[in-house]
Amino acid sequence: MDDDGGSVTVEIDHPQKLSRLLIFIKWLLAIPHYLVLYVLGIVAIFVFFLAFVSTLVSGSYPRALFDFFVGYERWRLRLTAYLFLQTDKYPPFGFADDPSYPARLEVEYPQRVARWRPLLTWLFAIPAAIVAAILMLLAEVATLLAFFAILITGEYPESMFEFVTSAIRLTTKTAFYMLWITPDYPLT
Repeated sequence: MDDDGGSVTVEIDHPQKLSRLLIFIKWLLAIPHYLVLYVLGIVAIFVFFLAFVSTLVSGSYPRALFDFFVGYERWRLRLTAYLFLQTDKYPPFGFADDPSYPARLEVEYPQRVARWRPLLTWLFAIPAAIVAAILMLLAEVATLLAFFAILITGEYPESMFEFVTSAIRLTTKTAFYMLWITPDYPLT
């Protein structure tokens, strides 16, 4: 059985102006999100094993487990965009899609998943995960440089913004590939 569906779209809007003062306390304001996402990360481990067994046996991704992972990653995306200084808008709590928020994630539900994917996708994902990790480290450096640009000008330089967005996009797509929700290899 072949895979079906699973396209992943990550969009982050470039802001016109950013607060020069808010950049100093965003990490502090994000602590409640960190606490909730930490607990949800533990839950995600159990959900992962349920999805693994169910997908292996049935060849389809259970809709409730898919919705959990999409919501969890959507929440992480919004928090990441906030912490990487890409928006001043405080991220909403919850899994729900918020089209008005500057960071958005859309994932197409896969109707079928090849039964071999839960067994081997992790192996294929290693190169993408390494590249994503390196790019996220570079994105942190770019964010530090953007911090000073925002402090001086109130604007996030567009080239840095696009680089950071690309790193976040690759990381998110790699996560969904590793969860065998999408058959699209993240590095293509």
